[in-house]
Amino acid sequence: MKKSVQTLLMATAISFAIFGPAHADDDDLQEMESISKSFGLIPLEQAKATALQAKPGVIKDAELENRTFEKGWDYEFEVVDADGKEWEVNVDAKTGKVRNIKRDWF
Repeated sequence: MKKSVQTLLMATAISFAIFGPAHADDDDLQEMESISKSFGLIPLEQAKATALQAKPGVIKDAELENRTFEKGWDYEFEVVDADGKEWEVNVDAKTGKVRNIKRDWF
């Protein structure tokens, strides 16, 4: 039973990764690329690779966030691991270093 649930969760995560970005995220991707070029930030693909190296899995969502209190930009990724758990991985968009990894409970 546990293996069936894990398989279902991984299939769902993979379908999000494959089909999700093709729909409504094209504008967001263009906006992220435009902002990253304008401000001299690392490319999205480099940030994705860093996030997946820190927390292996499938990226479900990606955003470029302007930090309010600590000035700067972060790429924020939602990553689903092999156990189906969701994680939030923040990568500093200027330095390319992982700022934090935390479990996404909701």
